[in-house]
Amino acid sequence: MSVTLKAKDANASNSTGKTKFKISDLDFYYGDFHALKNLNMDIEENIVTAFIGPSGCGKSTFLKTLNRMQDLVSYAKVDGLISLDGQDIYQKNYDVNELRKRVGMVFQHPNPFPKSIYDNIAYGPRTHGIKDSAQLDQIVEESLRGAAIWDEVKDKLHRKATDISGGQQQRICIARAIANGPEVLLMDEPTSALDPISTNKIEDLINELKEKYTVVIVTHNMQQAARISDKTAFFLNGEVIEFDDTETIFSTPKDQRTNDYISGRFG
Repeated sequence: MSVTLKAKDANASNSTGKTKFKISDLDFYYGDFHALKNLNMDIEENIVTAFIGPSGCGKSTFLKTLNRMQDLVSYAKVDGLISLDGQDIYQKNYDVNELRKRVGMVFQHPNPFPKSIYDNIAYGPRTHGIKDSAQLDQIVEESLRGAAIWDEVKDKLHRKATDISGGQQQRICIARAIANGPEVLLMDEPTSALDPISTNKIEDLINELKEKYTVVIVTHNMQQAARISDKTAFFLNGEVIEFDDTETIFSTPKDQRTNDYISGRFG
């Protein structure tokens, strides 16, 4: 399998080199099942970090630990440290609502609310106490512009978000996440249900989003990881086998298992 790397522009990365998330000695359990094993990783701000690996290897599970979505599973258990800007997000009394405002999530399948496009975007800000109509109008427009869909829907804001195309719905979901003013965007296979044209639009958008946000994406598409990410982690059986610059992972991996996976020998 041949993987084409994106052209590297010396000025393309907005990375400050600052660690946004620090993960140390992380273990995660579903009951007795040891799903994540001794993960250690620094996720830098303002870059795109991709997680690759075969199905069931822990990528999405790990992604969800970063904004505590796994709290919704009663038999889940986390050991180790996940810190956001130096603060342990699993410490007692940590404000989970504030965490999910700072760390937004976009899921595999577009999941807009069965409401108008406007109400989808305004939902989060309203939940956080913003009631002024002019301020909401501004947030809605800025969020839709940020998701590169304003020009397509500006005359349809009161149309149901579920009535537009799948690719547009996914960008509405990205705009909905942006509307909360996050610092991090987590994306769990955001293009797997989309056609190639919509996929290209989302990929272009992700490259723009890292100017303002830290982006972490799970993808089964290795070509996609090579095109859009700055760093890549290869997961296998709940472990991170290798984590490095994307160019290094795809051109000169250090671990034979990584090479076998990106060469298409398994997965």
